Amino acid sequence: MSPGPGVVVVGAGQAAVQLAESLRDAGFDGPVTLVGDEPQLPYQRPPLSKEYLAGKLSSAELALRGERFYVDRDIELLAGRRAVHLDRGRRRLNLDDGTELSYGHLVLATGARPRPLPIPGGRLDGVVNLRTLADAQELRQRLAAARDVVVIGAGFIGLEFAAACRAAGPTPVVVDIAGQVMGRAVSAPTAAHFAERHQQLDTRLLLGRAPAELVGRQGRVTGVRLADGETLPADTVAVGIGVLPNVELAEAAGLRTAGGIVVDDYLVTSDPAVSAIGDCAAFPDPRGAGRIRLESVQNAADQARCLAAALTGTPRPYTALPWFWSYQGALRLQIAGLSTGHDRTVVRGEPGKGFSVFCFRDGFLTAVESVNRAPDHMAARRLLAAGARVTFEDVTDPGFNLRAHLRGARA
Repeated sequence: MSPGPGVVVVGAGQAAVQLAESLRDAGFDGPVTLVGDEPQLPYQRPPLSKEYLAGKLSSAELALRGERFYVDRDIELLAGRRAVHLDRGRRRLNLDDGTELSYGHLVLATGARPRPLPIPGGRLDGVVNLRTLADAQELRQRLAAARDVVVIGAGFIGLEFAAACRAAGPTPVVVDIAGQVMGRAVSAPTAAHFAERHQQLDTRLLLGRAPAELVGRQGRVTGVRLADGETLPADTVAVGIGVLPNVELAEAAGLRTAGGIVVDDYLVTSDPAVSAIGDCAAFPDPRGAGRIRLESVQNAADQARCLAAALTGTPRPYTALPWFWSYQGALRLQIAGLSTGHDRTVVRGEPGKGFSVFCFRDGFLTAVESVNRAPDHMAARRLLAAGARVTFEDVTDPGFNLRAHLRGARA
């Protein structure tokens, strides 16, 4: 794979910036251009629902790199510009201001956008998603005066927002149609612990309850009516019900998509001159879970490094172990591996002091969820990345020690 005259990246998030940096670190001296549709310097998204919303970070502190980085590394950053058309035959990318960019290799790092709330009232003033810095700025301002806050969605973003909301003043109500918090991402023991802790801090959790309509007066939201008839008062509604990958540019150009922009083991699309990385990319899971799409800093950064290596002459398949984190007030959740499809769990530790949930599929360890137990997380990452076999019987042995098992696997 050769980038020819240069690399153009559609997107300016974690994956895009890491790719540009890794290309330069690998000695690539051709043109590198990042096209981002937001006006500011590329920034970190994870703190938006945590430290930034709680007032612990300024917007300037969110920047992934300072302005000098792009100048010193000769990386052209086109901020506040949107890609509108891709001509793969001519290898040209058109932007919304009429600019036409040529490329040797194009990288789609287009990310994802919030899934729209499929009920009436979603456009009322006071209803806000939490995906961009502009969203977080609006929510931060609203929280300063809010009295009644409802969060729709009890996933990572919703619960992180609930914790930040409590820190800022108002105690939120969290509504989710699912029967457990973080339902698609964690095991039942982890979900139960987080639900209990949020409720102990006076957050009302309404699980298995579906919002039916956002009601308002004079264009402003005043409440959330649930399907069972209850109406929750609300002057601010934060929506976090998942995201949709941004695949429109790829689809219009005839690239294959299926739950994301489809790529192979080397992150290349159905066009060898176009790759996709980060939240928008649907790639083969090297651990046998089919084609997956991950939304995490780890995945974005590791895919960027893998692609940069390929573009500079040392291709390798993408095999990085997924890992994630979610900080919700004093709760620190760190996940190594993917628990999707697990059929058994083992809990080690004490909920009040920190614990880990070991998730198994067909008798073998696939993921470890650690709550306020960082050493377990680090050991689990190393163990799973090394492909070490850990069985259900291993972990249920009273003498089992994760770090000792790691040392034994290395011996």
